[in-house]
Amino acid sequence: MSPRARRGRAPATRRPPARRRTRGPGRRRQRADDRLVGLLVAVGLAVALAVAVVNWLLVHWWVMVVIGVLAVLAGGGRLYQKQQQARWEAVRAQGLRYGLSQLDALHHSRFEDAVRDLMRRDGCGDAVRVGGGGDLGADVKATDPYGRRWVIQCKHRRSGLAGSAVGTPDLQVLNGTARQVHGADIAVIVTNGRVTAPAVAFAQQQRLHVVDRHTLGVWASGSRPLWELLRVVPPPRRPTALS
Repeated sequence: MSPRARRGRAPATRRPPARRRTRGPGRRRQRADDRLVGLLVAVGLAVALAVAVVNWLLVHWWVMVVIGVLAVLAGGGRLYQKQQQARWEAVRAQGLRYGLSQLDALHHSRFEDAVRDLMRRDGCGDAVRVGGGGDLGADVKATDPYGRRWVIQCKHRRSGLAGSAVGTPDLQVLNGTARQVHGADIAVIVTNGRVTAPAVAFAQQQRLHVVDRHTLGVWASGSRPLWELLRVVPPPRRPTALS
C-alpha cells in the first residue's frame, strides 16, 4: 500500500471499555430511608390506634368496669372450685377404704396408686408414685407426719394368694437401693399375695418391712396408719403434735 493511500485512511479509534454498573451508596440510602419511613408510619398508626382506644374507653368507662367485674367473678369461681376440690380430696382421703378383692382386680399401676393414696390418707401429704421403668426398687415415696422417709416397693398379684410368691430376690433389690439411693428411713415391700419364709427372714435381718396380704387387708380396710401395724419402726425424726 502506497504512503498516499495510508494517509487517506481514517485512523482506527478504540472504544473505551464499558463501565460496570455498580450500586452506589445512594440506592442503599434510599432503601434505608424507605424502611425508616415504613417503621415510622407503623408506629404512628399504632399510637393513633392506642389513643383512639383510650379515648373510647374514657367515654365508655363502664365497659372497663364490666370487664373487671367479670374477671373478678371468673377468678373467684376458679378459686372456689379449687377449694372445693381440695375439701373433697381431704374427705375422700380420710374415708378411703379398700377391700382385698378390689385391690386384686386392679392393674399393677393402679395398685401403686392405691398404696400412694393410703399413705396420703395416713397423713403423708407428699406421697407420690414413682413406679415404672428404672424406678430402682421404689414404687411409692412418702414422708410421714413424724418426718420419716418411706420407700415402698409394690408387688401386685392378679390372682392374690394363688399368684407367685414374693421371694428373697425382690427384697434384695429393695435392700440395695432403698437407703443408699432413695434415702429411706423405712423400706417396705407391699403385696396382695404371698411372701416366702426365706424372704421374711431376710427382711428381718436387713431391717426391711414386709406388708403381706393379711397386713395389707387390715391397713386398706381400716383407718390405722401403716406405721402402727409394723414392728420396730425408727423413732420420729422431729417432734410433732402426733409424737
